[in-house]
Amino acid sequence: MSSEGQFQKIAAREEGLRRTLSARQMTMIAIGGAIGTGLFLGSGFAISFAGPSVLISYGIGALISLLLMGCLAEMTVAHPTSGSFGAYAEHYLSPWAGFLVRYAYWACIVLAVGAEVTAVALYMKYWFPAVPGWMWIVGFSSVLVLVNALSVNVFGSVEYWFSVVKITAIVAFIVIGGYVVFVNPSLVAGTNDGVGASVAGFHHYVDHGGFFPKGVWGMWVAVIVSIFSYLSIEMIAVAAGEAQDPERAVTRAFRSTMVRLVLFYLVTLALMLAIVPWTVAGRDESPFVKVMAAVHMPGAAGVINLVVLVAALSAMNSQLYITTRMMFSLARAGHAPRGLGEVNSRGVPLSALLLSTAGIAVATIVSVVYPDASFTIMMAISMFGAMFTWMMIFVTHYFFRRAWTRSGRRAPSFRMPGFPLLTLLGAGLMLATMVTTYFTAEFHMTLIFGVPFLILLSVLYFACFRRQPALTQAGDPSRRA
Repeated sequence: MSSEGQFQKIAAREEGLRRTLSARQMTMIAIGGAIGTGLFLGSGFAISFAGPSVLISYGIGALISLLLMGCLAEMTVAHPTSGSFGAYAEHYLSPWAGFLVRYAYWACIVLAVGAEVTAVALYMKYWFPAVPGWMWIVGFSSVLVLVNALSVNVFGSVEYWFSVVKITAIVAFIVIGGYVVFVNPSLVAGTNDGVGASVAGFHHYVDHGGFFPKGVWGMWVAVIVSIFSYLSIEMIAVAAGEAQDPERAVTRAFRSTMVRLVLFYLVTLALMLAIVPWTVAGRDESPFVKVMAAVHMPGAAGVINLVVLVAALSAMNSQLYITTRMMFSLARAGHAPRGLGEVNSRGVPLSALLLSTAGIAVATIVSVVYPDASFTIMMAISMFGAMFTWMMIFVTHYFFRRAWTRSGRRAPSFRMPGFPLLTLLGAGLMLATMVTTYFTAEFHMTLIFGVPFLILLSVLYFACFRRQPALTQAGDPSRRA
């Protein structure tokens, strides 16, 4: 059987989901997934590591993301399926690689859901400081699980409007920030607690220890947080399995998403650092909230806190969707219980969704045991799966392109330029970032958790799943619950 025929067998076993997402929804889903806690809260962590040089950190993160999206878009246009990069790794590398990528990514996103909902609890403290965080975790989680359980179209609509709110708020922030920095820099002078104690301006870039106050190492460590911030841009490849017109949707979303993400992240960070000193950006609340408090706009800080709350809920909503589809793909590959590969009458893998709420339970426990450090802990342990998956996407693309070229088939309508150099550059940068985590206090747990997890997955694969048959068309892949 030809290579294309072999991949069609993988795609056929994942049938049963409904192709109802429009190109417009796909674009907003991709943007919405990447504009979440990583920008609104994680940027404060990144600034504390790097100071003003965080702009370079996020620039490097944007470069890696751009290369990743180029590789992923080419493979997705050629093979649109919900298994996405897990299915590509299975086909172009080995079934073992596909198993590792799917499970590492599933675990990563499950824990990332926990990180987002932990951030939700932090944001709610702005209005209700006396209410325990676990109550907000349970309440908001229940609503979003219901949204994902209804249908993919309901999910797409909710995520679309979540994203509209976030993008509108960021544009407004850029306009207000631009006005403060370039027109009325004295507006922030005299704020309490040292925030904006001097007029706004780019002098803040060098006034507090220089542009590299934590050195080049601090700038490089902040790249780790930037990767976490951009996490979920890859979800468009998973959503392509439920898109009305995958080729058009993926190509359009790739082109618009990257421009907007780079603009939103870098411009907002540049203005933020010019309005308040980097030394007060802080980790206890969103730096966006601190900036709006500094400009003395009545109620502005509360509005921004509402927006960052919506951003976290949006990212969590997207992550529940993507982790559900990845578990669905694992079940259809024979690497998880068959019941997790079943869809209900609305085309939703409900059992896979319920299992994928495990991260919410972990977050609830962590928020009770470590209330002050819960977000950092959840971010650190969820990071490995994302980094490993991104690196494997680059590796898979290298073998995909070589196999496609050898086959003599017509090239996909979208091609990643600069092959193989840019593909290998992306893989190298991701490997270097992963290694860096071991030498940082905040992210030391990333490899400590991740490497044994990969070893455990490998043992499970060879002991239990190596010869497990995948569901096929004859095996009723579209069976309804």
